[in-house]
Amino acid sequence: MTDEAGPQIEATAPSEPTAIAQWVADVLRDRIVKGSYPPGARLVERKISAELEVSRTPVREAIKLLDADGLIGISRNKGAQVLQLGPEEARKIFDVIAVLESLAAERFAEALAPEQLETLEELHDRMMVFHKIGSHMDYFDTNSEIHDFIMENCGNPIVIETHKRLMARARRGRFLAIMRPERLIEAVAEHEALMAALRQGDAAVVAQIWRAHLLHTGETLAMLLAQSEPA
Repeated sequence: MTDEAGPQIEATAPSEPTAIAQWVADVLRDRIVKGSYPPGARLVERKISAELEVSRTPVREAIKLLDADGLIGISRNKGAQVLQLGPEEARKIFDVIAVLESLAAERFAEALAPEQLETLEELHDRMMVFHKIGSHMDYFDTNSEIHDFIMENCGNPIVIETHKRLMARARRGRFLAIMRPERLIEAVAEHEALMAALRQGDAAVVAQIWRAHLLHTGETLAMLLAQSEPA
């Protein structure tokens, strides 16, 4: 699998202190999602500060943000370490995410504007190109853009905020599931079905497809995590 494309987010740091901390958090979050920092890895302030060419203060603030997201745990002896979801926890989180995203997709489809469908068509076409050429990191990033676009335009801020908090913990799991070849093929077919339902304006079918899509991801992730647990 090709993973030559690093996250664009690491290119340039902003100038405002709060923005710098958020930028650092986004960089670290992306590294955790894509496995540069695997479960158990320590996040060392001094090292991150040198790598990203920022002071230790925004790094410290970024680590607090990741802790609030549930991505890392902080202890006196080991410092900040990346956490791993357990199989049952993953299944339960995606049970909830499936409900939230299917509701968001249904509301999105009910009020779908032509320009929104056009944006999704472009994102979907780009994702399919990345899939065909085997650029899996770019595929995942564009896939995430599609999910995020639907969430951001569902018109329900409560659903958006609840989903955001859960997805901070679950995005790494979604990446792991999608990288499994069988799940990747299934997921692509589900995205194709979603686009067909959106074009037809069938909000109920959109919700049904999207709920199954997220449940399948949760099932795949739970299976992978169970397989990785020590006997």
